Amino acid sequence: MSAPPSFTALTQAVNNPEIGFDAQNPPPQAVLDSCVHCGFCLNTCPSYRVIGKETDSPRGRIYLMNGINQGQASLDATTIQHFDSCLGCLACVSACPSGVQYDQLISATRPQVERNYDRPFGDRLLRGMIFNLFPYPWRLRLLLPLLWVYQNCGLQKLVQATGLLTRFFPRLAAMESILPRVTTASFRDNYPTEIPAQGEKRYRVGVILGCVQRLFFSPVNEATVRVLTANGCEVVIPQSQGCCAALPAHQGQTVQAQAIARQMIDSFADTEVDYIIINAAGCGHTLKEYHHILADDPEYLPKAQAFVSKVRDINEFLMEIGLNKTLHSVTEELTPVVYQDACHLIHGQKISLQPRQLIAQIPHLQLREPLDAALCCGSAGVYNMLQPAIAEELGQQKVSNLCQTGAKLIISANPGCSLQIEKHLQKQGQSLGVIHPIQLLDLSLRGEKLTNL
Repeated sequence: MSAPPSFTALTQAVNNPEIGFDAQNPPPQAVLDSCVHCGFCLNTCPSYRVIGKETDSPRGRIYLMNGINQGQASLDATTIQHFDSCLGCLACVSACPSGVQYDQLISATRPQVERNYDRPFGDRLLRGMIFNLFPYPWRLRLLLPLLWVYQNCGLQKLVQATGLLTRFFPRLAAMESILPRVTTASFRDNYPTEIPAQGEKRYRVGVILGCVQRLFFSPVNEATVRVLTANGCEVVIPQSQGCCAALPAHQGQTVQAQAIARQMIDSFADTEVDYIIINAAGCGHTLKEYHHILADDPEYLPKAQAFVSKVRDINEFLMEIGLNKTLHSVTEELTPVVYQDACHLIHGQKISLQPRQLIAQIPHLQLREPLDAALCCGSAGVYNMLQPAIAEELGQQKVSNLCQTGAKLIISANPGCSLQIEKHLQKQGQSLGVIHPIQLLDLSLRGEKLTNL
């Protein structure tokens, strides 16, 4: 156990505080005080492992938060960088022997930063573009033709070959490097409002399509619907649904996150579904947090609590109700595969066993475990765009660990993780495929074989 540093050492650069937390939901002092500074969080924290500074660890950030609460430090460029370096992976919450709810602390701190700190112009510009584009599927859809031309006319190869974007605009380069491929499926969005169950109806469930998932990972959504209907679920897909609010919520954009959450709740208000199903880890974690996001809204809080009670990750739901169909092999012979734990599943939702249990039911698949399975891949929503250097190192490490298992296929339950992993597989010259667990299950139920091994 490493000894905690003195608070003076952590805040020596901010001895003249000017701007502190405002009165609107600052980090709870009781939660700050529950940290005993034991250091168990250090090795689990991806930013600390890359940067190596105490201030970029959960324990160090708690010191800084407490200092700002006590008027001994301020929200300025020095402290903000340490809050920004946090991936929000929640690994420290899983590791903490004292049960410190660091997730509550960072969730309270980030809105304080956005309200009370004036970011540099370039930072504001990039964040403004992200938060005015990615949470709105119809806006993203308008860009699809341009992205298709960019990827297919040789311009993308030229931009990457020159290296100019990486040299002069590293954040834009990071964004460009994880652009998913635009295919004909990206232009489809013709889901019916209701899809009947196959055979006897067991449940009536709603399905959330997501933003990036809807446009760039539509085969995952299609597989989700097929698996649900095959297992006796009548599927409801409200056409008015939008973003889940994960991106703005994780980055302190409180007002935007609340508005998006209200819209999602309203979309499912009259559907009379038993459950609401999500197949993306980061989205699922945020959907289950709606009662916290809307805690100050007396009209929507009861609605949010009712909504949250119905939300299930697809892996969680299928293990909860049990499969009622025979699973077939998706390979001709015994094939090693590795499952990648998305942070907002394993740490945020405490879902790790269920995806493995589903995979284990598919004949001829041999599940292997990587080193540091619970360590973040560096995607973390938009983190790999905002903090590309740290995300780059984490991505390299994650892919190396996955490849060292000898697996022939990587299974990932989050679109951001999949893009990050695919990027670094390509950079390391690896040809492994990446697939969502629900796609494997869909192939198995239909008796079809994998084609990307």
